[in-house]
Amino acid sequence: MRDVKDSTVLVTGGGSGIGAGVARMFIALGAHVVIAGRREAKITAIADELGDSCLAVVADVTKSEDRAKLVERTLGHGDGRIDTLVNAAGNMYRSTLSEIDARQMLDLYDANVVGPVMLSREALPALRDARGSIIFFGSVHTQRGFPGASPYAATKGALETLTGVLAAELGPIGVRVNCIRPGGVYTEINERAGLGTGDEARARLNALGSAHALGRIGTTDEVAESVIHLATAEWITGTVLTVDGGLALGVTNA
Repeated sequence: MRDVKDSTVLVTGGGSGIGAGVARMFIALGAHVVIAGRREAKITAIADELGDSCLAVVADVTKSEDRAKLVERTLGHGDGRIDTLVNAAGNMYRSTLSEIDARQMLDLYDANVVGPVMLSREALPALRDARGSIIFFGSVHTQRGFPGASPYAATKGALETLTGVLAAELGPIGVRVNCIRPGGVYTEINERAGLGTGDEARARLNALGSAHALGRIGTTDEVAESVIHLATAEWITGTVLTVDGGLALGVTNA
């Protein structure tokens, strides 16, 4: 098992939710972490909380110049290496088929699929040198049909499929590629999913706890634990790891 102490980790979407939780856990284990996001105030606040081992870089993964800047800054922060790339940034667009908008759907693909893949390409030379790993995020939406979520589910299905293809492609150079499929976890994306804002969104997500076999929604720390596992388990590649409290099982707890 690989030790993450003194390793260098790049986490997109690090200003909130799962990305921030992942950054906190890597820092606690002694890693050097770069967090990226479009909102400077958000990522700066997390970096200030985590101390000198965490660097905040304002970047939009859909922009080629920002991807190049992000890799360059990460190499500078990590003594010329990148051990793990965690593609946690993502967006959500919901629509019924009768009202779906092509431009919005393409924008979602750009943010959720094209951006992460192209960032992985940008970081590949450093990941190859470190025999490192790439981690994507799928979704329970690929396992259960939630009406109105087809654009989001399609992008996550693409990432889950890409995980296996890229794992086969990059395995010979020692780079592992895996994916995590979370269930119900409260993050800001739940608000973009139409659950309301703030406490309202949290309450509505908590109400879905009974749809999980374990009877509750998860936490960002519980998802972050699985990221650490995939980053350190050196004989796992091409895996889509379901971390969903049993949501995909389709049970309902009374």
